[in-house]
Amino acid sequence: MRKLLALAVLIALAHPAVAERLVVSLSNQNVAVTSNFVGETLVLFGTIEPDTGKTLRPSYDLVLTVTGPPQSLRTRRKERVLGIWMNVDTREFVSVPSYLAILSNRAIETITPPERLRRLQVGLANTILTQHIGPDFADTVPDDPFRAAFVRLKQQQGLYRQANDGVSFLTATVFRASIPLPANVATGIYNIDAKLFAQGQMIARTSTALEVTKTGFEQYVAEAAQNYGFLYGLTTTAMALMIGWFATVVFRRD
Repeated sequence: MRKLLALAVLIALAHPAVAERLVVSLSNQNVAVTSNFVGETLVLFGTIEPDTGKTLRPSYDLVLTVTGPPQSLRTRRKERVLGIWMNVDTREFVSVPSYLAILSNRAIETITPPERLRRLQVGLANTILTQHIGPDFADTVPDDPFRAAFVRLKQQQGLYRQANDGVSFLTATVFRASIPLPANVATGIYNIDAKLFAQGQMIARTSTALEVTKTGFEQYVAEAAQNYGFLYGLTTTAMALMIGWFATVVFRRD
């Protein structure tokens, strides 16, 4: 009996009772990309609700991590060799997020200790970005030149961001966040992971998702290029030849 009681205590300590739960909702879960798409800003609303018989805490912190579909990209480092700029080294980033946004109500470094941020992969510096380094696949330290350059280029394109004021608490338990999607976002599923903290501890977590899809003529062209590559190549070549011939006829000088 004592052994069972001790085991129950250990289980309770390892899995403490959750007093809160998160409920979130997106303003739009399907983003359509058309020829005149210039980007879109989605709004996420949410509430913190207590479980039955539980009371709410005086203050909370929230971190949202929005992750786009994975993609592999290659980066190159140039150096001046004999007066000519040349590619001297390359590094491939394998299955990294095409879009990454970390939104919080204050600086994440002040929400929870650094070791917990690393374990939960919260923040640009703590997100795993797997690289193909020789025969190995691994992540590197945040200040690695290739990693730093990759993140900087993504930030310049508006595809990676970390906003310490990205989440606003409207009341003690109601919050909102704006998720900006630039015009160059990739199509696919975007996962949104919400983590709730109190006094440095993560006490609740939930997730939702949205989908970015091509519509209209853009969708037809994309599907044709993917499903009928040979015919698509012949068609585009024929169109290029016809346009070139038409241009020579129109601008011909007799």
